[in-house]
Amino acid sequence: MLKHLLPRIGLTMSLSLLPVCFFAQTSLSLIEQSLPNPDNEPVPVHPVPHPRQLKWQETEFYAFFHYGMNTYTGREWGNGDEDRSIFAPTSAPNPKQWLEVAKAAGMRGGIAVVKHHDGFCLWPTETTDHNVTNSGNDHGRQTNIPRDFAAAAKELGLKYGFYISPWDRNSALYGTDRYVKEVFLRQCAEIAEYGTDQFEMWFDGANGGNGYYGGAYDTRSIDRATYYDVPNLRDTIHLVCPDCVMWGVGGEARWIGNEAGWAGQTNWSTENRDYAPERNGMYGTEDGWFWLPGESDAKATNRGWFWHDGEAPHSPERLFQMYLETVGRNSTLILNLPPNQAGVLPEATVNSLVETGNLIKQRLGKDLAAKARVSTNYVRKAGKKRHYKATNMTDNKKDTYWATNDGQLSDVITLTWKKPQTVRYVELMEYIAKGQRIRKFYIETSPDGVTWTRRADNVETTTVGYKRIIPLNGNTQASYGDGFEVKALRIVIEDSKACPLISRVAVY
Repeated sequence: MLKHLLPRIGLTMSLSLLPVCFFAQTSLSLIEQSLPNPDNEPVPVHPVPHPRQLKWQETEFYAFFHYGMNTYTGREWGNGDEDRSIFAPTSAPNPKQWLEVAKAAGMRGGIAVVKHHDGFCLWPTETTDHNVTNSGNDHGRQTNIPRDFAAAAKELGLKYGFYISPWDRNSALYGTDRYVKEVFLRQCAEIAEYGTDQFEMWFDGANGGNGYYGGAYDTRSIDRATYYDVPNLRDTIHLVCPDCVMWGVGGEARWIGNEAGWAGQTNWSTENRDYAPERNGMYGTEDGWFWLPGESDAKATNRGWFWHDGEAPHSPERLFQMYLETVGRNSTLILNLPPNQAGVLPEATVNSLVETGNLIKQRLGKDLAAKARVSTNYVRKAGKKRHYKATNMTDNKKDTYWATNDGQLSDVITLTWKKPQTVRYVELMEYIAKGQRIRKFYIETSPDGVTWTRRADNVETTTVGYKRIIPLNGNTQASYGDGFEVKALRIVIEDSKACPLISRVAVY
């Protein structure tokens, strides 16, 4: 045995006699040296969005479809004691028609209500008999909204997700320690199985109060911050649907704070967990600890969230105003379109939404910046494989951006055209993967490139975020107007939290 060890001992002794510099030189020769930041990328300004939050924000404008037991009772909030036979669609519900209308309106997806506070489930769940399998007719018993909605969305190339009410006024277990584990979490897991590419799961803020509760007819209260076991909920859903954002109770996107279709002109995507949505949801908090972007939920019709006899849609001009005041203010817009008792969207709603889509195309469809010469005073030093030129803002690529050097918190972006252009809107997008930065800016136009006039001076030109759309006449209500004849336009960034990063400038 010893003779086998002698060569090793000899080698060890020989190596121990070599100078230390031998090992240093040998080790260095085996390691490829690299700079810590070869592309000279700006340091992120924390907090920053998770990749699933980025994908969610890119959805921008999508539909809400409130359909269920309330469609047939005329209520907004069912008590949970409704006879299951009341759910009796006059024809087979048609989620494909819902989504076709959404797509025509310029929306990129939709979220279907599959369980509201009354606890009635629009799929054949194993968690309760208060579901479609016990409906009042064959159309009802054959209904499976999550199945048909997901299939239609995939066919139409749209994103999709589902609303599942955490509050359940039907369940006898609600308010006990059994409800979350045996009912709510299982229902969420069942819905997740209808598609691994869901982009959002919607959890309403209404939680607890009076209800049927299996015949108890009492009032139950819970602490929603702890009752729903949200960390376990998120982990469970993300294992199946990695890009699914948990809205509301789920804590990955916030309620914008009203149901009127507007966000604050100053709107940060950062927030703290203890914020009060009704007071601060529209605005966010500049130095918030979490990336918690806002979603604005609003009705496209003049009655409730669910369909009601005699309702009428808002005008296309009003819906376009909502778009400017939400998507155009660093929020997403989820616009409610309620299907009727036949399980389809009424003709008046269809016509209004189609015309809204036409307005968006007409007014925000032709980007004049694409043909402009764009320049800035400062450009960040290029890295090995990335540059930060001003033209990155008009190349229509979401992963390129213009930037200044560290410490340069202000600059002027100038666009010029050879021939006069009629302009009405300016769209700005920050590269928010590295955080939200801009605090203050303003816009000027010039008919000749020499004399300048400030535009939208009654607008809070403070934050930008994912997207900001500025009507140059300062008016979102009568927003289109005659426009301004210009040969030059400039965006003056006055202050930022760190060097500004702009991925897109568009002019319409």
